[in-house]
Amino acid sequence: MNRRTLLQRDRITVNEFRCTAEPGDRPFAEQFGSHSLSYVRKGSFGCHCRGRFHELVTGSILVGHPGDEYTCTHDHVVGDECLSFFLDSKLVETIGDRAAVWQVGSVPPLPELMILGELALTAANGSSDVDLDEVGQLFASRFVEVVSDRKAKPLDVTLRDRRRAVDAALWIDANSHRAIDLDDAAAQVGLSTFHFLRLFSTVLGVTPHQYLVRSRLRHAARRLADDDSPITDIAYDVGFGDLSNFVRSFHRAAGASPLKFRKASRGDRKILQERLGMPG
Repeated sequence: MNRRTLLQRDRITVNEFRCTAEPGDRPFAEQFGSHSLSYVRKGSFGCHCRGRFHELVTGSILVGHPGDEYTCTHDHVVGDECLSFFLDSKLVETIGDRAAVWQVGSVPPLPELMILGELALTAANGSSDVDLDEVGQLFASRFVEVVSDRKAKPLDVTLRDRRRAVDAALWIDANSHRAIDLDDAAAQVGLSTFHFLRLFSTVLGVTPHQYLVRSRLRHAARRLADDDSPITDIAYDVGFGDLSNFVRSFHRAAGASPLKFRKASRGDRKILQERLGMPG
């Protein structure tokens, strides 16, 4: 079993697991140390837990409950790959800690969960402007809703809540050049990360990380148009830690590379028309 840690916070840890077990390998008992959700991204395996046997295929979710013993088997194919979310008890309590939900053992491939699972994979690969921390909490919240067949109550947003969301957005924009995360932004307005994520998204229509990335792109666009600094310098100055990620994100947002955007800002009408959808 190969494990790679993609994210580690006090409330949530995300690991990528690659198992190379094959039919005939002797299974062994393990124990869940925390609440967890493991999204099967490739392959299949079986799991004995709480007196039941579960067959998991691509798109299924293995659900872990603290203290439960389980045994995984590989009777059909060689190996599997999972993206696993390990959740702190306080976060689970906030999202919904009903025992019946977290003791189901597994969830079959369901479209409402598979979509978020795939979004988490793109976030893990750096191909999305959604943060892995954010999508992990949304994934867990949606799991509780689906399994309990109870949708989360609409958020009752007060004037103070709206002020908090706006204050957080202003702080994010002013500090977007720094390495900030969900914890940092939530702390600015004195909320738990989960409640802050829901509040910010409800009031402003984007997640905090999406707003952070878009703020960085906005600052980059201004710099590209206003000065002649190297594109690499601009990428790092506005907060991107990786040039390729900046170029990919900028192209996705603008429909043109940073270099072509700069040329367009200097009067290249052909790029404005063909790449940015401007009238001739």
